Amino acid sequence: MAPAVLCGLLLGVGVGEAWAQAFPVRPVRMLVGSAPGGGLDVSARALSDPLSAALGQPVLVDNRPGAAGSLAGQILSKAPSDGHTICLGAIGNFAVNYFLYKDIGYHPLNDLAPVTGIADATNILVVHPGVAATSVRDLLKLASTQKGLTYGSSGTGNAGHLAGELFAASTKTDLVHIPYKGGGPAMIDLLGGRITMIFASPSTALQHVKAGKIRALAVTTAKRSVIVPDLPTIAESGVPGFDVNNWYGMAAPARTPAAVIARLNRDLVSILKTPEVNRVFIEQGIEPAPSSPEAFGRFIRAEFEKWGRVLRDAKVSAQ
Repeated sequence: MAPAVLCGLLLGVGVGEAWAQAFPVRPVRMLVGSAPGGGLDVSARALSDPLSAALGQPVLVDNRPGAAGSLAGQILSKAPSDGHTICLGAIGNFAVNYFLYKDIGYHPLNDLAPVTGIADATNILVVHPGVAATSVRDLLKLASTQKGLTYGSSGTGNAGHLAGELFAASTKTDLVHIPYKGGGPAMIDLLGGRITMIFASPSTALQHVKAGKIRALAVTTAKRSVIVPDLPTIAESGVPGFDVNNWYGMAAPARTPAAVIARLNRDLVSILKTPEVNRVFIEQGIEPAPSSPEAFGRFIRAEFEKWGRVLRDAKVSAQ
């Protein structure tokens, strides 16, 4: 038992409070399931310095790409449950990969402890200008008469692919998924008119939308995005309940003391509300989305159940 915890018990202080008083006693490792330079990594580095200042210990970003982001989750699930290892993950780590791969090495609901939501990230439904659709309703009319419309994505299981699967299921349309090795190659084929549409990230799509090379129809999240406030949601464009959010969140190992989770949550929520972090996030096309551990836990469970159902029904696998 840690000396500070033992001391706390001898003084009549509860275990949780004693753990909170002892935490942190060494540098904190922030796992990131992607390579340096991506959106998740940029977000981690925007958070690490202010979190270091708040905790009084260095926060070291540890990039662990691999297994579609699940390697970081594996490492987190086996780390000591003391708050000194946390993970900035995304929808894949926490909700989707479990259903795509035979064994990701951990169970998102059982082996991880939610700390807070970090960011919401919409995608934009974009089509080639040659497609006879200026709205989602137009696109649905086209799909009713033209079978096998194609949509590209940066790979199986990413948010763009999930959006296409949910769109097809929700509207009972026949869509053909064309996976690429990244959003850039998919966009090249859309610009060339070789595919019909993409549910693309703002950073990939907006430069081409502004240049008139592709047409934006709607955003995938349940509410409009501050990034493109004039674009309607797919839900308000004729597909009620549609919501695909390429969210980020922070988690710790299961059984991390509640007081330590509360400390991390308090500091991260405060950081996410600062103008500096807001600016970095908005520049990436994402929006800060802090929450309580309990609310984030409910959100993860709802996403886990939702995408498990969608992927099973569509018989999607990355094996």
